[in-house]
Formats: sequence, C-alpha cells, structure tokens
Amino acid sequence: MAKYRKLGRTSDQRKALIRNQVTALLNNGKIVTTEAKAKEIRKVAEGLIALAVKEKDNFEEVTVTAKVARKDKDGKRVKEVVDGKKVTVYDEVEKKIKKDLPSRLHARRQMNKVLYTVKSVPAENAGKKKNTKTIDVATKLFDEIAPKYADRNGGYTRIVKIGQRKGDGALEVLLELV
Repeated sequence: MAKYRKLGRTSDQRKALIRNQVTALLNNGKIVTTEAKAKEIRKVAEGLIALAVKEKDNFEEVTVTAKVARKDKDGKRVKEVVDGKKVTVYDEVEKKIKKDLPSRLHARRQMNKVLYTVKSVPAENAGKKKNTKTIDVATKLFDEIAPKYADRNGGYTRIVKIGQRKGDGALEVLLELV
C-alpha cells in the first residue's frame, strides 16, 4: 500500500503543487480542489499546524535599540548637510522583539521548507509593485492560527464535498480550517 497519492505528476511537480496548495490554505483559510489533492494537502497542513501549536509560546521578548530614519510629515526621510553631503538623520528607538528559542526556530525552518512566501497586493494597486507586502506564513501560523487551535488535539481541517467539476467530472471539495 502506498504512503501517498502520486496525483499523476512527477515528484517535483507533486511537491510544488502540495507546497502551493498548503500555502494557499494557511494564508486564505480555505481552498477548492479535488478530493485526492485535498487529502494529501490535509496531511501536510495538519502537521504544520500541530508543530505551530506545540511551539507557539516558545519565545522570549527582548528589548533592543534600533536606528530608525527620521521622517517628515509626508513620510520622506529627513536629510541634513554634513561636510557638503546630504546625510539621512537617524533616531535611536527602543523596540521589543520576539526572539525564538532554539526549538521554535527549528520549527520555523521546517515550516519554511514547505511554505512559499506570499505577496499581498491591495485591490487599488492591482498589477503594480507599489504597496505590495510580503506575508510570512510561518509567523501567521505561530501568531494567529496556533492560538486558535491550542486546546484542540488534531483535526484542524475539514473537507466538505461540493460536487463534480463540469470539465472532467472530478469530485471537487472545499478544504478549510475548522
């Protein structure tokens, strides 16, 4: 008996498909796909969520001083002339950051092996590079998804059958986070 479905693809295509679908599921909360793909995606996604739940509180808060460029009312950097050159003015700011402990760092790296980076584009800037934001899905897993499932022992996803696809008659399902 096989341990996984081949989905009619070569191994590198199958791995890319599963990574893409898992990233979309964790980023959006639900996806529509075929039943066979959903069952494979569910295995990977639930493993990542379980890892995030296990390591969600495994960090320490550290206060650091950082140099931040001073900005004017328009959001542009303030510059002053020093020795005939324009130089940006920096202020020192105290910031609190989350520092991962070793096991959480390892979990984050395991997640990043599977997950792709996601770029979010606002609707008014569709097709433009301006104001695009990169979303770290691993951070989203730790900060948003894991606390939601902290008291749950598995079963983080649900498969709901939708019906047959018009083109080829494949059974389509809605795979969503519970």
